[in-house]
Amino acid sequence: MENDKKQKYYLILKIVLILGAVTLLGLWLWFSPPGVFGKADAIGYAVCHQIAERSFTIGERKFPLCARCTGMYLGAFITFVYQLKRKRAGALPPRKLWFFFGLLFVLFAIDGSNSYLHFFENAPSLYEPNNTFRLITGLGLGMCMAAVLYPIFHQTMWDDWIDNPTMHSYVDILKLILYTIVIFFIISSENSIFMFLFALLSTGTILFMLGLIYTVLITMLLKKENSFHQVSEIKWLALTGFCCAIAQIATMDLLRYRLTGTWAGFSF
Repeated sequence: MENDKKQKYYLILKIVLILGAVTLLGLWLWFSPPGVFGKADAIGYAVCHQIAERSFTIGERKFPLCARCTGMYLGAFITFVYQLKRKRAGALPPRKLWFFFGLLFVLFAIDGSNSYLHFFENAPSLYEPNNTFRLITGLGLGMCMAAVLYPIFHQTMWDDWIDNPTMHSYVDILKLILYTIVIFFIISSENSIFMFLFALLSTGTILFMLGLIYTVLITMLLKKENSFHQVSEIKWLALTGFCCAIAQIATMDLLRYRLTGTWAGFSF
């Protein structure tokens, strides 16, 4: 009898969750700008300043994210894909690689700070910032983010996670660097097909990462760590995490739109 009550409770909870997710997604799709690129713009609108001068373009169409954010989420995407070959590896990179990741973070901070100072007339700066530097340092930080988030997800979710890092040595780092160099040169070539693909990949990675983070947080709040063995067992947690990601983006979109009255990027 108690079991039946629990099953009914979970069934009701699942129905409410599905209806909530569909409603939330539907409202966001309805009120955000039309078209695939319009939705990508709306995702970028929630997390990026979208300043035209600091963004790449496809013809006359501005990217949904600035050059730095584009690099950051593309770097994260590449690193996530690279780590897939080591399934359920939940250990952080070994200490011998921390210097490299620390260096990437420092370079990102230096270039970001230097770029920010150029908003102020006569402010001191180290060098003239440009979108090439923004893309490179963004790619580096994205690698750092995914190198941490991927193992944290596995060590939180699975009962059979492997205490093994996804990246063992500088060979892994060199491979990742080669992949990011390829991305860099493709973007530099300004091929419209690849630029369109990268624009959508970078914004899609925002949703993916936010959903992953919320899934981990919800799992911890429910005290369900290391309770799962199959992907099918976490589908409701993942759906909830995705709902939270959409809710965050929708909330940020609403606040920014109420503040600025436009879907356009900031102008300085």
